[in-house]
Amino acid sequence: MRRKKKQDEVKKGSPEWMNTYGDMVTLLLCFFVLLFSYSTIDAQKFEAIIMSFQGSLGLLDGGKTIDSHQYIKDGSVNDNTTKQKKELEDFKKLEEELQRYLDANGLKDDISVMNESAGILLRFKDNILFDPGRADLKERSKQTLKYISEFLNKEEFKDKFIRVEGHTDNVPINTPRYPSNWELSVSRSSNVVRFLIEETGISPKRISASGYSEYHPIAPNDSPENKSKNRRVDILILRSEIIKDQPVR
Repeated sequence: MRRKKKQDEVKKGSPEWMNTYGDMVTLLLCFFVLLFSYSTIDAQKFEAIIMSFQGSLGLLDGGKTIDSHQYIKDGSVNDNTTKQKKELEDFKKLEEELQRYLDANGLKDDISVMNESAGILLRFKDNILFDPGRADLKERSKQTLKYISEFLNKEEFKDKFIRVEGHTDNVPINTPRYPSNWELSVSRSSNVVRFLIEETGISPKRISASGYSEYHPIAPNDSPENKSKNRRVDILILRSEIIKDQPVR
């Protein structure tokens, strides 16, 4: 009786060469991860390089050449991040140094320093700068403004825009010089700006004055204490992202 030849069995699954191919791709990926962990390579550039392997080695979806985005070309994204971090550190240092000055000179109850999202805010109660119903700077306040200007003229802050804002309470004023709180608030902020420009050398291109009368209160005008909070002058040292649209050169 003739024996039937045993038919060759067909192996299921992927071809054997795929195992070797898969090992090679895995080793390549491990190689790049190892390079990344032992170097200071720009993380975004590394990500772009990994993107170039998508699909071309059969490992990831997609497949494209190295992205020609501008951060590959000149590293501008990373540069901006570095600048922002440096600016945050500079502003934090400024806040601490100003706070030490206020504590040492007994001014912490009259002048507040706040590190806000827009920048460093210096808030002056009106009685530290002016007499009631007037806009002429007191002599003592000039010394404080001169000290603050020394920081504003430092290299790390010389391109920062400065906004000076005058505010009042809701008590009406009607004098020949100040017919309303509008004139008083504008005159006070303008006199601060003029002093900083003429006496401390701050560039007029990086500073502005504005008056808001009684319309930007920080407390209800329902008590003498709250009204005194609203009578103030704010000096705001703006962060770069806030002033990028300003015509400062």
